[in-house]
Amino acid sequence: MRRARLEGLLDWLGLERNVLVVFVTILILGMGEELWIRFIPKYLEVLGAGAAVIAAYGTLTDLLDAVYQYPGGWLADHLGRQKSLILFTGLAIVGYGLYLLAPSWPWILAGTFFVMAWSSLTLPAVFAVIGDHLPAHRRSMGFGIQSFLKRVPIVLAPPVGGWLIARLGFPHGMQVGLAITIGLALAAIALIRRHYVERMPATPDLSGFISILKGMDTHLKRLLVADCLARFADGIVDVFVVLYVINVLRTSPAHFGWLVSLQMMVAILSYLPSAKLAERFNRKPFVLLTFSFFALFPLALVSAHSAMALAIAFAIAGLREIGEPARKSLIVDLAREATRARSVGVYYLIRGLVVFPASLVGGWLWTINHQAPFHVAFALGVTGFLAYALLG
Repeated sequence: MRRARLEGLLDWLGLERNVLVVFVTILILGMGEELWIRFIPKYLEVLGAGAAVIAAYGTLTDLLDAVYQYPGGWLADHLGRQKSLILFTGLAIVGYGLYLLAPSWPWILAGTFFVMAWSSLTLPAVFAVIGDHLPAHRRSMGFGIQSFLKRVPIVLAPPVGGWLIARLGFPHGMQVGLAITIGLALAAIALIRRHYVERMPATPDLSGFISILKGMDTHLKRLLVADCLARFADGIVDVFVVLYVINVLRTSPAHFGWLVSLQMMVAILSYLPSAKLAERFNRKPFVLLTFSFFALFPLALVSAHSAMALAIAFAIAGLREIGEPARKSLIVDLAREATRARSVGVYYLIRGLVVFPASLVGGWLWTINHQAPFHVAFALGVTGFLAYALLG
């Protein structure tokens, strides 16, 4: 009876053996990385870096997040999901080691090329695993679980990392966190090697980037256009949200931290119900809801003149995630099975390169008027919403 209940729960959640292995790996490595990754700018400063180097680190992570997508998909389709996941985790371990041993800031920049292997190279492989092993009517829930597990470490691990730094001092606290992450990454490799069962087609499709782009489903291209508009709008204001809340609205850093926690909790609580409803009814309304909240957040923030209005704005920011399981499912549904990982890589590479300059636009608008980035982001977000409402 207990076994039947467990199997029923796993089926309701859309969990299959290989998917479960990948999800546990995401949770393990997320808990490791979130111990220290948000403290890297300060770690760079401790190692002697100036503001320009810290800004270069942020730019480098954004660029690598874009350009690693297609190579990650290509390797996942050609090496297989298991081997590629092991390779990407191994590359990340090299980066963790460089961070751990870093005597100066150039080591951090060098290590970032390897550390980003986990968060960026693996994304197409993770999408492909869900697409390979879950039927279409279970994929939204699968992506809901994936999104949920990615956010749980963001809530739990940073306070532990902060405690380590406060207890041991900045360099030593970071090093202990990095050593823990290396151990967790090795455990993740062992888990994948032992429990992941590879299922690859006998005759792999060798289509290249241009061929995949030309053959991309028309509906997927329309989703990509709307997604680029919504994410560009978000990129315009992203790095200026904290400055607007603290400098312009005169809110304390502690209060801002609580607002971010509220945003994350709203996002986490929305994943599973929205994923289940998207499976039962239709994906498009939930994708439209996501795009609508991307448009509404900057307007709500710039219109907030009280603590309650500010809390509502950050709750809206959390609701931007409500359609993520449905959107990710659509990407996998509309990608050809033989080139699934590469198709995901093409999608995210294009989106990343389009969105990459958004913060520069936001910076220029910020110098004109502190509210200007938020109004422009609202207009672009509305454009993305209408594009998908009419053409999606």
